[in-house]
Amino acid sequence: MSRSWTATPTLKATAVVHVAATMGTLMAPTVWPWMLGALAANHAVLTLAGLLPRSHLLGPNLTRLPPAAITRREIALTLDDGPDPDVTRRVLDLLDVADAKASFFCIGRRAREQPALCREIVARGHRVENHGDAHSSAFSLFGPARMRADIAAAQATLCDITGQAPLFFRPTAGLRNPFLEPVLAGLDLQLAAWTRRPYDTREGCPQRVLQRLTRGLGPGDILLMHDGHSARTPGGQPVVLSVLPLLLHTLAEHRLRTVTLKDALK
Repeated sequence: MSRSWTATPTLKATAVVHVAATMGTLMAPTVWPWMLGALAANHAVLTLAGLLPRSHLLGPNLTRLPPAAITRREIALTLDDGPDPDVTRRVLDLLDVADAKASFFCIGRRAREQPALCREIVARGHRVENHGDAHSSAFSLFGPARMRADIAAAQATLCDITGQAPLFFRPTAGLRNPFLEPVLAGLDLQLAAWTRRPYDTREGCPQRVLQRLTRGLGPGDILLMHDGHSARTPGGQPVVLSVLPLLLHTLAEHRLRTVTLKDALK
């Protein structure tokens, strides 16, 4: 089952610019420098839109929970780059203590290495979502065929392992290009970003990570953390394991409830 894809105003304008540039050059060859400039400016806009993880210019993007979830005082905790055999299970234990739920954006190839851990995520009441198969740093440069193959491979892996089809996709570092939304529509997936990003893959200070997550925190926020590729504290511990208990305590103090992205959209 796929969902329908509709080009955004930005992409429709792109088509108009390309047609106008082609026709203008054919009808008046001397204007080609102006047409080339228009095309360059248009591609600069598309590139910038792809470099901004929370942009809606290239298609639908879940960047905040809906009003109903805000009314229920819900936030979404999302964890990327797992499953990690040394970290993910300890994250699950911390979530259990706080009766908190999370969405784990898992990498397909890592899931194949740790299938039991993926199944445990689901068995303990959380959701497994799609973070691509290879987690390539060049993902935003992929063409549509390669992009679809990567996402579809992870989708098949995660569905087969857990018996649960992911509903959301998050690209590597949130970077993408105009091909992504048509691919996601064909796979019936929804792009999901975040409201707060602590850069916990390179920041090992727990207090700084916590501050970035909680400054101005409120209902509707989508928090990004990493159980895979987590930075290390000065003591050598994955920073997510130091920050998560403090974060969950802060959420409890503010009467905020953590839910999966799926449950937040009910």
